[in-house]
Amino acid sequence: MPRPRSLTTADLATAALAVLDREGSSALTMRAVAKELGMATMALYRYVRDRDELEVLVADQVFAAIDTSLPAGTDWRERVTILLENIRDGFSAHPAAVPIVLRRRQSAVESLRVMETLLAVLTEGGFTGRARVIAQRTLIAFLIGYLQNKHYAPLRGHGTIVLAELPPEKYPHLAQTAGQAKGMSADDEFRGGIEIVLRGLEP
Repeated sequence: MPRPRSLTTADLATAALAVLDREGSSALTMRAVAKELGMATMALYRYVRDRDELEVLVADQVFAAIDTSLPAGTDWRERVTILLENIRDGFSAHPAAVPIVLRRRQSAVESLRVMETLLAVLTEGGFTGRARVIAQRTLIAFLIGYLQNKHYAPLRGHGTIVLAELPPEKYPHLAQTAGQAKGMSADDEFRGGIEIVLRGLEP
């Protein structure tokens, strides 16, 4: 197959995301991406060394699509909520890429823009020094935990159903909580979690 005259990193990332969206994480190989681009596998090595580099490009592309424009003149908590929702939505657009993006986030240049925006909002909210470090890390820990739960253990998934059917005489709290969880949406979980975290954060 002929090699395109030139490819950009966006071209490579778009092709890799197409493979991920269509076939899942295990299908992301140099051969699959080369096929997506209509080129020989060996020609792809002119642009990236290996799958690791492809994964970084994927993470960068996902972060690049995240909207960091936030409404001025609103409470810092509302802006944090909007930004975290935008991050969630950007990740959710490519579910199979979520583990890759989480793993490669610190190598993705576009993630710096997103993190700078979050830190700016926290600073405007009165957080400085150690308090800002803890606030930022706490919010990211919540976001990562939510995304991992959604990907590996969704609220309405099989695991929740199994837990809801546990004998209540032996696991009263677990069975009852899982039973309630079955009727909740992912948005209920996300918005409710953010509200709890933000209530506890004070500069």
